[in-house]
Amino acid sequence: MCGIAGYYGYGEDESLLQQMNACMVHRGPDGEGIYTQGNVGLAHRRLSIIDVAHGQEPMFSADGETVLVYNGEVYNYLALRAELEALGRSFTTNSDTEVVLQAYEQWGDDAFDKFNGMFGFAIHDRRNNRLVLARDHFGIKPLYFATAGTPQAPTLLFGSEIKPLLATGKIAAEVDERILFRYLQFRIHDDESSTFFAGVQKLMPGEKLVLNTVDSEAGPAGTATISKYTRFQEELAELAKIETPYSQAVIDEYKERFTEGVRLRLQSEVPVGTALSGGLDSSAVVVTINKLMAENAAATDSLGAKQQTFSAIFPNSINDEEKYADAVLARCEGNVISHKILPKPGEFVDDLEDFVRTMEEPIISSGPYAQYQVMREASKHVTVLLDGQGADEMMAGYIPYYFAYLRQLKSKGQNAKLAKELVSSSDILFRLARFRIQGMLSFKKEVGVSALLNKKFTAKYKAEKFSNIPDNLKLRLIDDLFHKSLPAVLRYEDKNTMRFSLEGRVPFLDKEVVKFLFSLDDESIIKGGWNKRILRDATRELLPEMISNRRNKIGFTTPEAEWFGHMKEKIYEIFLSTSFGNRPYWNQDAVIYAFEELLSGKSGGSTMVFWRLINTELWLREFFDEPEIKAGIEGKSDYIPNADKQLEITIPNGAGTFRRYPLRTEVFYKETDFDPAVMKYVKRYFDGLPTAGGDHGEATADTPWYLFVSEKIVAMTQGRSIPVWDIKVSNAARIFSKFVTRNPGGIGLASPWSMQLAIDEVGLPKIMYASARSVIGKLQGKSGVFYEVVGNNINAIDGAAGYQVGTSTHSVKYAPIDPDGVAARLSALVRASVPAEFAATFAGTAIMDANDLGVVALGHDTQLTKAVLEDIFRDNPQGQTTETTPMSLVFTQK
Repeated sequence: MCGIAGYYGYGEDESLLQQMNACMVHRGPDGEGIYTQGNVGLAHRRLSIIDVAHGQEPMFSADGETVLVYNGEVYNYLALRAELEALGRSFTTNSDTEVVLQAYEQWGDDAFDKFNGMFGFAIHDRRNNRLVLARDHFGIKPLYFATAGTPQAPTLLFGSEIKPLLATGKIAAEVDERILFRYLQFRIHDDESSTFFAGVQKLMPGEKLVLNTVDSEAGPAGTATISKYTRFQEELAELAKIETPYSQAVIDEYKERFTEGVRLRLQSEVPVGTALSGGLDSSAVVVTINKLMAENAAATDSLGAKQQTFSAIFPNSINDEEKYADAVLARCEGNVISHKILPKPGEFVDDLEDFVRTMEEPIISSGPYAQYQVMREASKHVTVLLDGQGADEMMAGYIPYYFAYLRQLKSKGQNAKLAKELVSSSDILFRLARFRIQGMLSFKKEVGVSALLNKKFTAKYKAEKFSNIPDNLKLRLIDDLFHKSLPAVLRYEDKNTMRFSLEGRVPFLDKEVVKFLFSLDDESIIKGGWNKRILRDATRELLPEMISNRRNKIGFTTPEAEWFGHMKEKIYEIFLSTSFGNRPYWNQDAVIYAFEELLSGKSGGSTMVFWRLINTELWLREFFDEPEIKAGIEGKSDYIPNADKQLEITIPNGAGTFRRYPLRTEVFYKETDFDPAVMKYVKRYFDGLPTAGGDHGEATADTPWYLFVSEKIVAMTQGRSIPVWDIKVSNAARIFSKFVTRNPGGIGLASPWSMQLAIDEVGLPKIMYASARSVIGKLQGKSGVFYEVVGNNINAIDGAAGYQVGTSTHSVKYAPIDPDGVAARLSALVRASVPAEFAATFAGTAIMDANDLGVVALGHDTQLTKAVLEDIFRDNPQGQTTETTPMSLVFTQK
């Protein structure tokens, strides 16, 4: 398992290849190699699995005319090697890489269909002037590409991941909005060659790309064509017509084929383990390996003395499968080492950015994070991990397949069989009906994504459609294997394993086993209300009954609905952010309101709607947005102004000139011990003043000075900052907030939350009265009438501000309690804390509500008038966003 990358059309540029390789160190930490010749460049990162001592890449043929970079494993390489040796070929390594290389030399592109495994590779065939890329039959290993250049001089970039393509700087990072729309609207991705990145595509399962490196009939050098190298999908459809009757002989043959497929995937020179979710599929793999170990079968030495399993568990959660995993472990007792991982929502918050970066494109739910956690732990113990992916898509593991099968029986007029199946599956149908009826009786409206999306965006792609094959089970399974379902699952598998330098292997996706399965009667898959019939019967003697007869499916996923409640602070931070509000894809207000309704239990529906929005936002930040530049000067000292601000300001009407020193602090929270914290920063200023240089000593000596403190940190430490999810917004608040001009970042009462706090503070009648007076005032050309009438420092209420720091991003803040008293208390502390000469000239404290739109002195104990205090801060010298300078020392200048 490795990472590959390369190009055509950029000369012999080793630095470009090194850039691409640097993005894939996690895919291959054991070595790297690059190759250039003419306009072709190849890069490789190696994760050593087979023939660790050899097999370095790029690998050259004996004559040097064929060069290969390869990601994956071909499990039938020993059989192919023997066949090639019989044809007179000799080998210098024991690696499957050399078998792939020589197979291409012997059979050309026809070799690809002989491979049974997973692969994405690139071959520079210098003899035939071609560059060939190919991806395995199921698409287990990814291979992305982007064409660039001009029609006269085309170029190509390719790689195992998208990041290496972007790192070249040869293509622009742009959103494919059609693919994004399909994801948001239909909850679908990876069903076609286009990716979420405009201009970046992927080879689909069983496809090859052939690029001519010289001018040819197909076009100028660099012209590429994409085609299938296999009829595998068509073969499955043809085999489905055979309908071999179900029998014990069929079960035995499937068991034999499946067991051999598992054994082949144990071939390794490094430790091998197994993922165990507790479901039928992964459990079948674990017990089959246990049987092979008991028989001392070939290749089981890679497991060590005991099989190591890795499971994600969620105690007391509806998603927890620990009891099922434990039942399997009990069957393997004495021959297994179990590793249990307990993913937690707090860990998910911490890992969120890396998880999104790992996936490279949005995904339909947070479920794969459980797999991410499992792979992280597994990488500490093994290098190869077998997993159960693919069984659901080939053996009808999801409930919708039941309905496809029932519709198939109806369409074929097989009414007796249909009736029998309906009766046999009545428990499943009853459970589904019960859930639906319960939902209807709750009278909760469902959260649908359409109402949350931007109408202009959705109108642009209204012609997009999505549908499934409704009434043919085998064709539906084929469609899902290669388009609708499995490609997404395999992306998660590849990204999560390779993020932690693990090779993931999926024994169910053995093409010979799948061919055999599709040649069988449909009753081998569904019979009597049971899916995966043949797998259940083939492993019944090995598995606990509670697994063999298990109906409900969970798999490696997270309890997303439960987690979202724990993660609401992070989710609100995202939904309230300026970047989220500026996207052209959704309506921020509608999203936040719908999320509130979901959390409060007023609406039903799936958290996956909100996950798609969260995932998209974080993906856009990761791959498209410019790095956030936080306001404020890095390493700012106490003796300089904030960026784009001035130290001094002259007040009109002869009130004087004042020098303001904004002090950078840590973020204040409700739990911050306010008085000592403020004094710490005041003391720091005076401790550093003697060595501050400049004229700061002269400007501060023997002159009246003041402490100005932001009302935000006062209110916050008084518990007057309320998280938005704790505010029960009334309809009146929603209505009145719509009539308030929306100012930047939550200033004022333009949000339902801040309006609700105003209603709670002074009562709805007073809000209504002040609103009426405000309308009259506006007709008379007056401004500020509302706040003048309503009083109570309502103008100091601030909404959540996504561009700020700390809890301000998701909390609404009342005005502080008793600002005059706070000012007096702080003044007493200042006089007791600062050097005597400064204590003698200290003239008081002011609690200020300042922003870029205006300033109000809420309370003070100075001899200055409020008008003068407000003029001193009229340019908001402490800043409004992420400066974290919520207090200033202000010195009168002589």
